[in-house]
Amino acid sequence: MHAVAPPRRTAVLARTVLLVLLAVLASGMSTGPARAAEGDVTWTVRTAANDYGEDRSSFSYAVNPGGEAEDALVVANRGTEPLTLAVYAADGFTTDKGQLDLLTEGKESRSVGSWVRAGQGSVRIAPGKSAEIPFTVKVPRDATPGDHVGGILTSLKQSDDAEGIAVDRRLGIRIKLRVSGALRPALAVEDAHVDYRGSASPLSRGDATVTYSLHNTGNALLSGTQKVTLTGPFGTLSTDAGTVPASPELLPGERWKVTVPVRDVTPALRLTADVTVTPLITDAAGSTNALDPVRATAHGWAVPWALLLALLLVLAAAAGGYLYARRARARRARREEERVREAVDQALRDEAARQT
Repeated sequence: MHAVAPPRRTAVLARTVLLVLLAVLASGMSTGPARAAEGDVTWTVRTAANDYGEDRSSFSYAVNPGGEAEDALVVANRGTEPLTLAVYAADGFTTDKGQLDLLTEGKESRSVGSWVRAGQGSVRIAPGKSAEIPFTVKVPRDATPGDHVGGILTSLKQSDDAEGIAVDRRLGIRIKLRVSGALRPALAVEDAHVDYRGSASPLSRGDATVTYSLHNTGNALLSGTQKVTLTGPFGTLSTDAGTVPASPELLPGERWKVTVPVRDVTPALRLTADVTVTPLITDAAGSTNALDPVRATAHGWAVPWALLLALLLVLAAAAGGYLYARRARARRARREEERVREAVDQALRDEAARQT
């Protein structure tokens, strides 16, 4: 019979806390070294100074299929104890928060992470010292042309026996690789929807939500500026969503779900959402260029239920008033007919009495 750990303990043991500190991984926010620090363990990583340049924010290469590039990562121990770090490469991906992250060690990489070979799988660095770790990027002959993103990482795994938590502290630098060949940047707007939520006040406007997905269907890294507008029938009653944040940079094949709130929308029965996205691509020199806008439309109902209910109540009151008045007139007519009939009868009776 096997002993079973308490549920809470099992859950804690199953957790892996990842502290991911990737040097300028998202978009090159800083050109200085990236730092990881916790307690007495502190280290930094930076690009090596060589023919590719100095103080680079990330590694970037343009390589032919079958070609290779050689570079180096500099790791410095800023702590007070010797430091042993694992060194490996991994593919990149965009998180739900729009940030670039790298696959954890043990997950299979199919692009940059499998093409990069570090000169050593681990490094031990004395306090106050640094080490230069060379690596080689070997691009397969059948590599797909276009942009590929990953990174080279240093990792320190520590365990907390008291809590049963494994902590993987990672620090690395992004690698952007453009494989030569036909570059086909393409961004699609897919699955567009519009939903409307009216107000309890019959004369007030409501709010709408426009959702859609951006899909990088090309082979280049792309971001995009976005504009969303709602209109009523025949393009009337236009409402602009205002400033919509630009999308994060998406890797080829990635999707990004966008939710755009639109305030003060007139309930015009039938709404049309117009989505315009202008793709942005960065060339090898770091310049950003805009491509032709991509557009999509979606339709949804915007029924003013509160107003309709108020109108129905008014109509019901009017109909009730009309029926009441009609019945009142009918009652008055009947009473008048009865009075006339009684008068005629009385006149006949009086005439008959005189004759007798």
